[in-house]
Amino acid sequence: MPKEVVRPEQLARPAGFSHGIKTRGGGTVYLAGQVAFDASGEVVGRGDLVRQFDQVLSNLKAVVEQAGGAMTDIVKLTLFITDMADYKAKLRPIGEVYRNHFGRHYPAMTAVEIKRLFDDGCLIEIEGVAVID
Repeated sequence: MPKEVVRPEQLARPAGFSHGIKTRGGGTVYLAGQVAFDASGEVVGRGDLVRQFDQVLSNLKAVVEQAGGAMTDIVKLTLFITDMADYKAKLRPIGEVYRNHFGRHYPAMTAVEIKRLFDDGCLIEIEGVAVID
Protein backbone atom coordinates (compact mmCIF):
# COMPACT_ATOMS: atom_id res chain seq x y z
CA MET A 1 0.00 0.00 0.00
CA PRO A 2 1.47 3.40 -0.95
CA LYS A 3 2.35 5.75 1.90
CA GLU A 4 2.78 9.51 2.21
CA VAL A 5 5.15 11.21 4.66
CA VAL A 6 3.50 14.00 6.68
CA ARG A 7 5.84 16.89 7.60
CA PRO A 8 4.16 20.11 8.76
CA GLU A 9 6.41 23.09 8.07
CA GLN A 10 5.48 24.77 11.37
CA LEU A 11 7.02 21.94 13.43
CA ALA A 12 10.70 21.38 14.10
CA ARG A 13 12.13 18.94 11.56
CA PRO A 14 12.65 15.56 13.22
CA ALA A 15 15.94 13.72 12.87
CA GLY A 16 15.57 10.17 11.65
CA PHE A 17 11.76 9.88 11.57
CA SER A 18 8.59 11.47 10.16
CA HIS A 19 5.92 13.35 12.08
CA GLY A 20 3.36 11.09 10.47
CA ILE A 21 2.72 8.52 7.77
CA LYS A 22 -0.56 8.52 5.85
CA THR A 23 -1.68 5.47 3.92
CA ARG A 24 -3.12 6.37 0.55
CA GLY A 25 -6.56 5.04 -0.13
CA GLY A 26 -7.12 3.91 3.45
CA GLY A 27 -6.97 7.33 5.08
CA THR A 28 -5.12 6.03 8.12
CA VAL A 29 -2.50 8.38 9.57
CA TYR A 30 0.05 7.12 12.07
CA LEU A 31 1.06 10.07 14.23
CA ALA A 32 4.60 9.89 15.58
CA GLY A 33 5.12 10.72 19.23
CA GLN A 34 5.07 14.46 19.73
CA VAL A 35 6.74 16.32 22.58
CA ALA A 36 6.49 19.97 23.62
CA PHE A 37 8.82 21.38 20.96
CA ASP A 38 8.14 24.70 19.29
CA ALA A 39 8.99 25.31 15.62
CA SER A 40 12.66 25.88 16.46
CA GLY A 41 12.98 22.63 18.43
CA GLU A 42 12.99 24.27 21.86
CA VAL A 43 11.01 22.78 24.75
CA VAL A 44 7.92 24.82 25.61
CA GLY A 45 6.90 25.02 29.28
CA ARG A 46 9.89 23.46 31.00
CA GLY A 47 8.63 21.96 34.26
CA ASP A 48 4.98 22.76 33.39
CA LEU A 49 3.04 19.61 32.46
CA VAL A 50 -0.15 21.47 31.51
CA ARG A 51 1.65 23.85 29.15
CA GLN A 52 3.56 20.95 27.62
CA PHE A 53 0.31 18.99 27.17
CA ASP A 54 -1.11 21.96 25.26
CA GLN A 55 1.96 22.23 23.02
CA VAL A 56 1.95 18.48 22.33
CA LEU A 57 -1.71 18.60 21.26
CA SER A 58 -0.97 21.63 19.08
CA ASN A 59 1.81 19.64 17.41
CA LEU A 60 -0.48 16.64 16.87
CA LYS A 61 -3.07 19.00 15.38
CA ALA A 62 -0.49 20.34 12.91
CA VAL A 63 0.33 16.80 11.78
CA VAL A 64 -3.25 15.61 11.40
CA GLU A 65 -4.27 18.82 9.59
CA GLN A 66 -1.28 18.55 7.23
CA ALA A 67 -2.58 15.06 6.40
CA GLY A 68 -6.00 16.54 5.55
CA GLY A 69 -7.81 15.74 8.78
CA ALA A 70 -8.91 17.26 12.06
CA MET A 71 -8.46 16.44 15.73
CA THR A 72 -11.80 14.62 15.68
CA ASP A 73 -10.31 12.17 13.16
CA ILE A 74 -7.91 10.88 15.83
CA VAL A 75 -9.13 7.46 16.98
CA LYS A 76 -6.29 6.39 19.32
CA LEU A 77 -3.81 8.18 21.57
CA THR A 78 -1.02 6.83 23.74
CA LEU A 79 0.35 9.16 26.41
CA PHE A 80 3.81 8.61 27.85
CA ILE A 81 4.11 10.55 31.11
CA THR A 82 7.21 10.92 33.29
CA ASP A 83 5.24 11.61 36.51
CA MET A 84 1.77 10.08 36.76
CA ALA A 85 1.18 11.65 40.20
CA ASP A 86 1.74 15.10 38.68
CA TYR A 87 -0.58 14.22 35.78
CA LYS A 88 -3.33 13.08 38.16
CA ALA A 89 -2.88 16.18 40.34
CA LYS A 90 -3.44 18.38 37.27
CA LEU A 91 -6.36 16.50 35.70
CA ARG A 92 -8.70 19.51 35.82
CA PRO A 93 -6.47 21.95 33.87
CA ILE A 94 -5.32 19.12 31.59
CA GLY A 95 -9.00 18.37 30.90
CA GLU A 96 -9.59 22.02 29.96
CA VAL A 97 -6.68 21.94 27.52
CA TYR A 98 -7.97 18.63 26.12
CA ARG A 99 -11.46 20.08 25.50
CA ASN A 100 -9.95 23.16 23.82
CA HIS A 101 -8.35 20.85 21.25
CA PHE A 102 -10.89 18.01 20.98
CA GLY A 103 -14.20 19.39 22.21
CA ARG A 104 -16.32 16.41 23.18
CA HIS A 105 -14.42 13.93 20.99
CA TYR A 106 -12.88 11.11 23.03
CA PRO A 107 -10.58 8.72 21.15
CA ALA A 108 -9.41 5.46 22.68
CA MET A 109 -6.58 6.38 25.02
CA THR A 110 -3.81 4.77 27.03
CA ALA A 111 -1.66 6.56 29.61
CA VAL A 112 1.65 5.03 30.65
CA GLU A 113 4.15 6.28 33.20
CA ILE A 114 7.73 6.02 32.02
CA LYS A 115 11.07 6.74 33.64
CA ARG A 116 12.15 9.37 31.11
CA LEU A 117 11.71 10.57 27.56
CA PHE A 118 14.36 10.79 24.87
CA ASP A 119 14.23 14.61 24.81
CA ASP A 120 15.51 16.32 27.97
CA GLY A 121 13.03 18.67 29.62
CA CYS A 122 9.98 16.93 28.14
CA LEU A 123 7.41 15.64 30.61
CA ILE A 124 4.96 14.04 28.17
CA GLU A 125 4.93 12.50 24.71
CA ILE A 126 1.79 11.54 22.80
CA GLU A 127 1.45 9.35 19.72
CA GLY A 128 -1.70 8.38 17.91
CA VAL A 129 -3.66 7.09 14.97
CA ALA A 130 -6.16 9.08 12.90
CA VAL A 131 -8.63 7.87 10.31
CA ILE A 132 -9.51 10.49 7.72
CA ASP A 133 -12.59 9.83 5.60
